[in-house]
Amino acid sequence: MASRSYGACVLCQRVAIVKIWFRGMSAAAHPQPQVDFLKGELHRKHPGLTNLKTMRLPEELQMAAQSIIHRAQVTQLSERTRKLTNFLWSRKRAVEDLTLRQKAVGLEKELWEKAMQKSGDIDEQLLEDRIRKRVLSELRRTTYRWTPLKYDEELGVVYMAARLAGGYAAVRRALNEIKKRDPSFAPKTLLDFGSGLGTVAWASHSIWGDSLKEMVCVDSSGPMNILAERLLKGDDEHAEPHIKQVYFRQFLPVSPKVQFDLVVAAFTLSELPDTKDREEAAFTLWRKTSSYLVLVESGTKEGHQMLMEARDALLKKQEKTLHDPRPASVFAPCPHEMICPKLAQQPITPCNFQQMYHPLHPSGHNNTQKEKFSYLILSRSEPAVAEGVDWARLIAPVLRRSRHVHCRVCCPDGQLQHLVVTARKHSRDVYRCARNSEWGDQLPIIQKVEEEDVQTESE
Repeated sequence: MASRSYGACVLCQRVAIVKIWFRGMSAAAHPQPQVDFLKGELHRKHPGLTNLKTMRLPEELQMAAQSIIHRAQVTQLSERTRKLTNFLWSRKRAVEDLTLRQKAVGLEKELWEKAMQKSGDIDEQLLEDRIRKRVLSELRRTTYRWTPLKYDEELGVVYMAARLAGGYAAVRRALNEIKKRDPSFAPKTLLDFGSGLGTVAWASHSIWGDSLKEMVCVDSSGPMNILAERLLKGDDEHAEPHIKQVYFRQFLPVSPKVQFDLVVAAFTLSELPDTKDREEAAFTLWRKTSSYLVLVESGTKEGHQMLMEARDALLKKQEKTLHDPRPASVFAPCPHEMICPKLAQQPITPCNFQQMYHPLHPSGHNNTQKEKFSYLILSRSEPAVAEGVDWARLIAPVLRRSRHVHCRVCCPDGQLQHLVVTARKHSRDVYRCARNSEWGDQLPIIQKVEEEDVQTESE
């Protein structure tokens, strides 16, 4: 029995050796292209990684916010925070006038057709009045009522309790894309449109520090500007602001020739009433941009579609007056400038990402939360691309399995793909990069050289 067992072990070892030999022969027969996309980095730190670990608010900002909330003594703060969070997440765009008119005409036509099918004499004037009232009643019942949010001091505190930590996490993650992929970029000037609590200034300062010499925060709400200034001073009006050179305004700089290295609008497009206003705001902000324009919205279908409206306008529509002729190019997250494939499929799903963060007030064991957001970064210069490598964007969580990884990606050809990445098929380097990547990172897809092309070149 012992000799049989020993013989079986030897046989298993020989079979394993033969399998390894065949794998080596197969790899030699189909060699993978060698492209230095790692640039000397380890797989767990490959150039496509832009995700951040669980975010914390800067200590000074957290202490100031907690002090303001404690002193404000807002009644039912937890309940009002929950309601405001739900309201902002479920918020939709206002229905456009043209859409409303088309809906009314269609409904009126349908009601007239039903009325005409009935026999008997019809008092057309009376019927017309009834149909008009029915149409108006139906439109009131089914049309989303968009209303602007007007912040007073108390609602500003509620908004801070609800959105300060999550908003900071989303902005910090979006800005990290620029820091990681363009390390030489050191902005001196910043414009934050719809600045609210000033989270963009805090997030930008945490990345670029003293490089920033001027930060202009524009918000039409006076109470929000006052609250943001209190946060900068640690809730002490006599103290020096933690971040210097931050200026609060209620209106954008008038001169169209004044530009900023970095322009940001976070959760601001959704506060504008219609498509025309959002498009005009996008063009205005782009005129103010000398390097990068960053737009961030909630990770809902509405938020994503507003960003795609702005993207299409800036890429495809021509401004009447050009003060800076350099065109816009998409820096992130899209790896292409074609129509978003998520908008072209049914059902429509948003292109969004997530960032883990510690909330302002941790409750019980749940001391981390997820911020789901969508973002768009446009650049005045063409992004650098490594030769022989296309970088796809991971648009869903990576599923790691034994010896293979499931990756759902948006590719440079404008298509969505489900890749099953293996070392044998895609090369060991790509496989290990995939295993070390997360939702939102970029994944290197090496352009394969077809055997026919190699044969033609050799001839």
